[in-house]
Parts: sequence; structure tokens; C-alpha cells
Amino acid sequence: MLVAIDGPVGAGKSTVARAVAAHLGFTYLDTGAMYRCVALARVQDESADRTRPVEELAIDFEGTRVFLDDMDATDVIRTPAVSQRASEVATDPAVRENLVERQRALTQRGDWVAEGRDIGTVVRPDAELKVFLTASDEERAGRRAAQTGRTLEEELADLRERDERDRTREASPLRQADDAVLVDTTGLSFDEVVTRIAQLVDDVRGPATTPKDAGT
Repeated sequence: MLVAIDGPVGAGKSTVARAVAAHLGFTYLDTGAMYRCVALARVQDESADRTRPVEELAIDFEGTRVFLDDMDATDVIRTPAVSQRASEVATDPAVRENLVERQRALTQRGDWVAEGRDIGTVVRPDAELKVFLTASDEERAGRRAAQTGRTLEEELADLRERDERDRTREASPLRQADDAVLVDTTGLSFDEVVTRIAQLVDDVRGPATTPKDAGT
């Protein structure tokens, strides 16, 4: 089974998807981290006066850690500079085509929770459950500010710019799939969101498939 969780920046997709995967005993796929790794590679290449094609980049996951080639990139790909660049590289059709194929190959076997911008619309429109996770602009910006240390105003301006870019890009624009369940997390606790999505999985598979001792 594949649970596809899409949504805009700051909606909490990564933390929610990771927790849902742990709760269900599924494997978690952070597709956004893949684009962030490409963005980091572009930044590195500019400093080294070179250009590596996306096909040559090795992007791997080990538990909760993300690796670009032999480098543990888990923390650096979350910096504001790389985050901003990731939104830009995601508009590159060659990058999207390559990473989408990698994501499809990974999720063909086993049970997965995959999150990103276009899992349910482009990567795996055949996903058994599609969730579109969102929240108000102010709440999303507040979450980002808490992570980055920037002001709420800075994060709000950046968020709205990235939202516009994601929605209007030609390659795989951000949109809610017609058959996706909208989950607005504004005002909800983290546990409430995880429980809500786990219940949606139960509705699809049946309660007996959820581990009895799984926790949030």
C-alpha cells in the first residue's frame, strides 16, 4: 500500500508522514529531501565551477538520515538557502523526470508513506490513499520560523513566493488530486493529525491491518 501525502511548504508533511509511517509500520519516503539534495549539489557545483547532471547524483536514505553521495546532508538541506533553491530546481523538467522515476521505482514494492508536492497527482496517481495536507499561511510560516530562527514576516513572504512558484510551474504544479482527502491541520495537535491519517488508512485497509501496539 502507498499513502501519498502532498501539500504546500510548511504544512508539516515530513514530520507527519514520518510519524504515520512509524505508527503503521510502513517505510517513509521524503521526496522533498531528494529535491533538496539536488539543490545542495547545485550550490556545491557553483562553488567548484562545475555542473553535475542529476543522473550522476547518489541520493540515499538510512533511517532518518539523508545522504548526497558520501555526505550526510540531513541538516544542511534544511537551511533556508537550500530550501529556496530546492523550489527552483523542482521546476527543472529534467530533474523532476529523473527523481519521479526513482520515486516510482522505490514505492512499487512494500508499504510506503511518501510525501511531497505531486505524489498523488504525478508520481503515483494509483496510490491507495491520497492526503492533501495544509494549514493557514500564518500557521505554516510560524512553524518554519520556529525551525529556522527567521522572523514570521520573513517566512511568510518566502512561503507565499514558494507557494506561487509551486502552483504555477509548468512541470507537475502543486494541486490537490481529485480523489485526495483534504486534511487542514490549522489548530490541530500533532497527535490529532497522525491519528486522523491513520484512521483514513484503516478505512481503506480495515482496522485489523494496523499494528495493535503502534503508538503516535
